[in-house]
Amino acid sequence: FQKDTQSPQSSCFVCLYLSKTPKCMQKTVYSLSTCGTCKRILQEIELPQDFTVVDIKKEPLTAEIIDALAKRVGSYEALFSRNAQLYKSLGLKDQQLAETQYRQYLLHHYTFLKRPVVLLGEQTFVGNSPATVSALQKALHND
Repeated sequence: FQKDTQSPQSSCFVCLYLSKTPKCMQKTVYSLSTCGTCKRILQEIELPQDFTVVDIKKEPLTAEIIDALAKRVGSYEALFSRNAQLYKSLGLKDQQLAETQYRQYLLHHYTFLKRPVVLLGEQTFVGNSPATVSALQKALHND
């Protein structure tokens, strides 16, 4: 996959603040290279070569990126994975988390991000549910 010279990790803070999608984020996938489900989905959807794929383990998400993603999807909770092993081992399933706590956990460890997260222009696709993957595939290939 193509890697832009300007990484989404170094996105223009002014663009993020003004709710504009920086050019470097318009075709971006936040994924985990060791995740079998992410690999399967990216292969299944036939991701075009002009996308930037960010391995969130190698390039941890910044607060600015997490904040921008949350703004796009409406909440930090929408980005949060309840399937993460840490979610269970930390006893989080027995707690009611506030938005600020979801943000802190997303910043704390990559495993809390529901993945993959795909940015396609102004559209954002989060997670691996069949409905999300189907909608993403339609958006990518105008089916």
